[in-house]
Formats: sequence, C-alpha cells, structure tokens
Amino acid sequence: MEMTGGQALAGQLVAEGVRDVFGIPGVQLDWATDALAGVADRIRYVIPRHEQAASYMADGYARASGRERVCMVVPGPGLLNAMTGLATAYACNSRVLCIAGQIPSPTIGAGLGMLHEVRGQSEILGAVTKWHALARRPEDVAPLVHEAFVQLRSGRPQPVGLEIPPDVLAARADVRLLAAAPQAAPDAGDAALLDEAACALRGARFPVVYAGGGALFAGAALRRFAETLQTPVVMSPNGRGALAHDHPLAASALAGRCLLPHADLVVVVGSRFIDGSGQPVHAHPGCRFVYVNLEARDAGPPRRPGIALQADAGAALSALLARLEGFRASESRAEAVAKVRTWCDVQLDALQPQREYLDVLRRCLPADGVFVNELTQVGYVANLAFPVPGPHTFISPGY
Repeated sequence: MEMTGGQALAGQLVAEGVRDVFGIPGVQLDWATDALAGVADRIRYVIPRHEQAASYMADGYARASGRERVCMVVPGPGLLNAMTGLATAYACNSRVLCIAGQIPSPTIGAGLGMLHEVRGQSEILGAVTKWHALARRPEDVAPLVHEAFVQLRSGRPQPVGLEIPPDVLAARADVRLLAAAPQAAPDAGDAALLDEAACALRGARFPVVYAGGGALFAGAALRRFAETLQTPVVMSPNGRGALAHDHPLAASALAGRCLLPHADLVVVVGSRFIDGSGQPVHAHPGCRFVYVNLEARDAGPPRRPGIALQADAGAALSALLARLEGFRASESRAEAVAKVRTWCDVQLDALQPQREYLDVLRRCLPADGVFVNELTQVGYVANLAFPVPGPHTFISPGY
C-alpha cells in the first residue's frame, strides 16, 4: 500500500517483532517519530536524556534479554553521541540496530554545511557495525530494515546500522512490508574438523574449556559438555554466567591462571582468547587448541595454531558430544577446581574494600538480578570475584 518512508520504517519494525525503540526525536526524524506514534500500541518509544543513553539502553536490553534491540538518533551530533554505546555493543557482540537520521539526500557529501552535517557519517557508523546501509527511496526502507534483522539473526551477533534521510522518510511510495527475518539455523561446523576435535578430546589428559561471550548462548550444551568430559570451564569477563558460578566445574579468569598451564587441550568457545596486552591467553607450551567461533579470524594469529571450527557454540558442542557418545572422563575434576577456588579466595580477600562491596551487592540482588559492571577498581575486581548465577545477568563493558 502507499505509505511514507517513516510509516514503512515503523511497519517493518512491527513486522520484525520490535517492541521498544530507544531514541531522541529531532527534526530529521519527524516523519519517523510520527509513524512510531501511529503504532504506539505495539512499539514503546523510550526517550532518554542523551543519545549515549539511547545506545547503551539498546545494548544493555539486548544483552540482558538475549534479543535484538533498537535505538534511533538524529544525524551528526546525535550519532556521534551514540557512538560509545554502539562501540560497546560492537565489542561485546550485542544485537543492536541503530537507526540514524541523515541530512537531505541531495546534499549528502556536498559539504554545504547542512544542519547536523558531519563528513563521512556512513563511514563513522560503519566503524561500529558489521553491516550498514543508506536508504535512498521510501520503497527501500522496509527491505533494508528486514535485511538489518537478517544480519542481526545470523552470523556473529554485532550491531547493524541504517541511515534514512528526512526526504526519504517524508516521501510516499507503494511499499510492501516483509515477513519477519528468520533466526538462522545454528551451524555446527565442518564435519571432518569435528571428528578431529572429538579424537583430540578422547586422548586429552586434562582438557579445559575457555568460555567467552559467545558461550552465553550455548546453554545446556556447555554444561553437558563440561560434565561429560569433566572439563573445568574458565570464563572470561564477557563469558561470566555461561556456567553458574557455583557449578563444581566453574572457574574465573583468575582460576584460569592456575588451570590453563596444566591443560594439554584447551577448547576455546566464543572468545577472542586475547589478553589485555594483545597476546593469547597463557597456556602450557605443549598445549593443543580447539577454537569454536563464528568469526574465523578469532582462531588466527597471534593465537597458536589449532583445530578451528567456524561454528555456533551450542551446535558445535552438541555435535562434539554426539561424536563422544559413550565416553566418560576417568576422574572428576571438581576437587581440583575447588582447590583452585580456595586459592582464588585467598588472593581476592586481600582486595578490600572492593571484595566486601561486591559480597554485599550479591547478597542484596535476587538470583536473576542484573549486575552492570564498569571499568573501575570495583569493576576490575568484579570481573574475577562477583558470583554470576546464570547467563545475561552480568553486563560487562568489554574492552
């Protein structure tokens, strides 16, 4: 039917299942804001004080819920204000769609000093998204919103961006709304490499899992994998909660300093496996590696060579378990993990008053309460010491 570009935007957001948009209105977004008002019974429009809050709200909501979220900002200074939240979402693999206004289409790139003009806005948005596009016609809006959700629901979970100029939002055209983008089927990875990894696991003396943010969606597959093979699970700050903190095989990054040097095989699940100095996480020189990651480059240098499975974490772990059917570890490693935890407690108890603050916060929070961390003295200790009972309840700022 005939509609404005703004109505196409609102209609396709409804079709994709969006229930909230975090944003600040402005003159370049008037036609989008009016259209959202028209679907107020289906989409809640949340207006914070600042565009940075809008992008952080979308990021936090996405990571706490495990679903995509949307922010919308005016061009130029609006987008620049939102960049910190988008950069955090990019660092932490967060499914966020940023809808950014633009200056009028005929003036883009002309350097005429239009209201809120900033040189190279598309390139700026591209720096913190894995996919971005610019709508040129009102009939392009719905397909581009749909493609944004195709990108959000497939591959590595990272932000995407869509710019829409005000003349495109205001113009009318015959528009066809599309059915919601499907969730991509999880890929377990190459069968031959899975066979090779399963063989390595059968022969491992002391395997250890290193879990990053990508492991948060592995759920029960990670727990079954750890229990079957009796592998300690060392969780990075982004991976906290992939296994409940009180699980007998759960270990912090600090515990990893004790466990990884003894491992003869490390299964890196959904992690960049890089420390703060840009070097691979320390492990024994003779150690072998299996890398499970949707991003192929996260299994490359400077990491040591290993079996690289470009795959969904949960699907790959389930496929490995299927190949290990009937296999059981010769001994429980819960006692070894418990000893390491005791050592960690001694180290962390020296970090006062930060440790005490965190203990009080944990006692006051319900089990499903969300702890939003930051980069401060308390935050650094929280990366190691704050108990996390489950996924999506520890929101890290990442790098």
